[in-house]
Amino acid sequence: MRTRSILAAVLLALFMSPSCGSGKPPVFLKKPFSASTNIPGKEYPKINPDLSVTCRVEAPDAISVELDLCNKVYPMVQIDEGVWEVTSDPQVPGFHYYFINVDGVRVSDPSSRLFYGCGLMASGIEIPEAGVDFYIEKEVPHGEVRMQRYWSGLTQTWRICYVYIPAAYDKNPETRYPVLYLQHGGGEDETGWANQGKLDNIMDNLIASGEAVPMIIVMDRGSAILANSVDSERSRNIFDFSAFEKVVVEELVPMIDAGYRTLADRNNRAIAGLSLGGFQSWSIGLSHQDLFSYIGGFSGAGMDPSPEKYPVSLNEQMNLLYISIGTDEPEQMYAGVKAFHDMLENKGVRHLYYESEGTGHEWLTWRRSLRQFAALLFR
Repeated sequence: MRTRSILAAVLLALFMSPSCGSGKPPVFLKKPFSASTNIPGKEYPKINPDLSVTCRVEAPDAISVELDLCNKVYPMVQIDEGVWEVTSDPQVPGFHYYFINVDGVRVSDPSSRLFYGCGLMASGIEIPEAGVDFYIEKEVPHGEVRMQRYWSGLTQTWRICYVYIPAAYDKNPETRYPVLYLQHGGGEDETGWANQGKLDNIMDNLIASGEAVPMIIVMDRGSAILANSVDSERSRNIFDFSAFEKVVVEELVPMIDAGYRTLADRNNRAIAGLSLGGFQSWSIGLSHQDLFSYIGGFSGAGMDPSPEKYPVSLNEQMNLLYISIGTDEPEQMYAGVKAFHDMLENKGVRHLYYESEGTGHEWLTWRRSLRQFAALLFR
């Protein structure tokens, strides 16, 4: 179907070049300060009062150095022997990947922490948002994110997932918790929500304020290759996640239920994700309604928008269907998700649709979406 192919093409492009919102950033800082995403002790990059970014790197033997930030390249100027600097345009709040181009070679900034995105380890910068603190660490009880290794018989490999445990988990050994399975987007991995997404801060704050039910959140890598796979091309197709679906249903969910104090029934189990992870979540969730009763797609929903695949009976079967999109997402992406929402609306399928104002295909859209979605779960 044409809508599906358009969405797939747009997604594939976005994986390698995440978009940034185009809204005007607020001016609220009084002086430049070092980005929170810098390696400790590093002064640059600096964020200026107008939310522009000043980047400085040492490259004494370079002929040309550039800053590549939010899909715009800024030539850097040598301000001292071997020291290059440039100031970008004002940036939209949120998390953005960036790179340094040295004589045509794309490298990470040695002053920045590294994050897995765009299919590689990349520099990242956090631009603050005036008056917004829902994803900022606060003085509240803190949960933790644990790394969980498990053996996959289906892939014949060790897999790693990350598990958010609410603050009260170890203090109340008799209490069982609902579970949200939360997927990353294309070009990212199971570390995305914990690092770029600031999931732990978001959930700690929501739970402490009583806005969300304490829950366990599981973040796994959204790809898998079955051990007996003979079609390598099919295995590398990111839009064919049938192998990952088997891992989730046959191995991941049972492993979590066996190893953690979960409420192991569909009314206490949700699945959601961003971008490609949103498409995966809608597909897996609707195909396994015996396991999941809450489904969320952030900048991604049903890959197949055929109306017959979404019967009105979903109103009785599902506790929540959720879709979100940034208002500044690429036009075809926005149109595809909006059309999916309109189709559900016209069919009378109950769901919640949210538009993140002024944000593109980026982490601020997905943080806002998680905040809203998580507060609706397991009520």
